[in-house]
Amino acid sequence: MWFKNLQLYRLPSPWKIDLEKLESALAKRPFQRCGSQDMASRGFVSPNGTDVLVFSSNQQWLIALRSEQRLLPSSVVKEVSQDRAEEIEAQQGYKPGRKQMKEIKEAVTQELMPRAFTRRRTSFCWIDPQAGWLVVDAASANKADEMLETLRDVLDELPLRLLDTERSPVSCMTDWLAAGEAPANFTIDRDCELRAVTDEKAAVRYVRHPLEGKEIPEHLAAGKVPTRLALTFDDRIGFVLTEKLEIKRLDFLDIVQDEAEKNAAGGDEQFEADFVLMTSELARFIPELVGALGGERVTA
Repeated sequence: MWFKNLQLYRLPSPWKIDLEKLESALAKRPFQRCGSQDMASRGFVSPNGTDVLVFSSNQQWLIALRSEQRLLPSSVVKEVSQDRAEEIEAQQGYKPGRKQMKEIKEAVTQELMPRAFTRRRTSFCWIDPQAGWLVVDAASANKADEMLETLRDVLDELPLRLLDTERSPVSCMTDWLAAGEAPANFTIDRDCELRAVTDEKAAVRYVRHPLEGKEIPEHLAAGKVPTRLALTFDDRIGFVLTEKLEIKRLDFLDIVQDEAEKNAAGGDEQFEADFVLMTSELARFIPELVGALGGERVTA
């Protein structure tokens, strides 16, 4: 349940929706498996395997979206269609035309669809209605869009905007690397990516490599800019900040995990303890990160 990536969005603070209304809205779109002719399906499920769709604790909410996709490679459809086309050619004495080939591919797709394997994925979203945070555990904005689109489908209104800061992550990461020091409560770790802004897009990546010394300033002086930088917050959370203000490789360090284990005995109690501790840590971390990036930019 511990989040691995953060896509950060802003809601009105506070967001004026109650728990019961959100629960009823999600119930409009429960997850159902793909039908025999469906390529994909998605809907909400209980985050903790109970009968509720919104897990709530300490005024923090957690929801889960499950998606299922049929795996039917185009190469398989093409191969079977070609075999079918050769059979038809032998019967009618000439090759199928473009229109007929299209019809053959459509028929083959329908025939193979029910036999195709399926892949399931569950994504999680944390909502802090009082502070106005909506955070999706997704590696990219495109993946997070699945959650947001489905939420918009079931809610009358979702007043959401992407988090924006006064200074860009690239500008701040450049200053931190040039100075060899991160802002208060943050430390620079040993992973970094620097990319040229020229058409060639030349890149230098450091993995588990000290970032002190002359190399980094020389790359910065040559015009490269940081697009990813590994940092630690308060010796409790490790993460990678990207140029798009995405948080990747989120890692709650051992001290946090140990606290969670001490607070619960296991099972449902452990799930709640993990969730409460994770959200309390993130509720400290995100505003601190926003402050390090110059504060939040609020458009009228």
